[in-house]
Amino acid sequence: MPLVTSSYKPGLFLRNGHLATIYPHLFRKIKGINYNRQRFDLPDGDFIDLDWTINKKHPTNKIAIIIHGLEGTTDRQYMLGAAKHLSAHQYDIVGINLRNCSTDPNRLYKSYNGGTTEDIKEVVNLVKNKSYNQIHLLGFSLGGNLVLKFLGEDPKVASCITSAVAVSVPCDLYDALLQIDRPQNFVYQKRFLKHLKEKLYQKCKDFPDRITKKDVDQCNSLIDIDNLYTSKAHGYKDALDYYNKCSAKRFLEDIEVPTLIINAIDDPFLGKLCYPYEEAERNANLYLETPSYGGHVGFTDKGTISYAEKRTIAFFDKENLT
Repeated sequence: MPLVTSSYKPGLFLRNGHLATIYPHLFRKIKGINYNRQRFDLPDGDFIDLDWTINKKHPTNKIAIIIHGLEGTTDRQYMLGAAKHLSAHQYDIVGINLRNCSTDPNRLYKSYNGGTTEDIKEVVNLVKNKSYNQIHLLGFSLGGNLVLKFLGEDPKVASCITSAVAVSVPCDLYDALLQIDRPQNFVYQKRFLKHLKEKLYQKCKDFPDRITKKDVDQCNSLIDIDNLYTSKAHGYKDALDYYNKCSAKRFLEDIEVPTLIINAIDDPFLGKLCYPYEEAERNANLYLETPSYGGHVGFTDKGTISYAEKRTIAFFDKENLT
């Protein structure tokens, strides 16, 4: 599929990847979304919390499943903004809080990572049993990687999906981790490490025979976390094995439903391998839009709606695929 020409042109102030990333996180406030939470038990004995927004006054046959990024929740501004905009366009919403990302620690030693698509499959099956004619997927950052991997790893299972959008996706997980490890991204890495270590300290209490506080204290990067916990807890040899097997880039050629990737060129989290130009050119179902600006899950636009939200609606409604 020919690459998508982007029309996104923010103000001069936001033509910097770091400012574009930080600005909406600090200053965008989304109101008017009232979730109804469901604790959804999984086949392995664990659970995830799902946040629903259902329009009871005007029933619809369309639903969007939305997935957050690393250490996110359904309360992140980009999740709330997407839910609000989609709701205004007659979509019901179910936001997924990945394992160990809601109010309570999950029950098992494992939690979530960029490849845990089995949980996405369970939510899709849940939605399939309801009266929707259209099921759409929207993923941000690591959630975008999950969306793309889910679509490509088993196209028959994903055939019930109408279309999908993935925003600011680390299509090559190792390349993205190398970017976050760069000195100019120290603030982001420090923040991620803080949150991940806090959760691992809880794992130390719940599973003292599998991980210790000393182990966690010695982690100084996200790759250290993935070598210590993420890979081992989820059945991978090490961090590199996890990155190789779970990166969405491996699965893009097999995607069979219309799918849009929006990755800004100035995204501070993405390296060159995270822009799958060749894969998009070979797959008629895969659309790749690479705006010059936008940062990581930024895309601030005029008014209260982000550019990524506008593009999502247009793509889901097939108003403007290219």
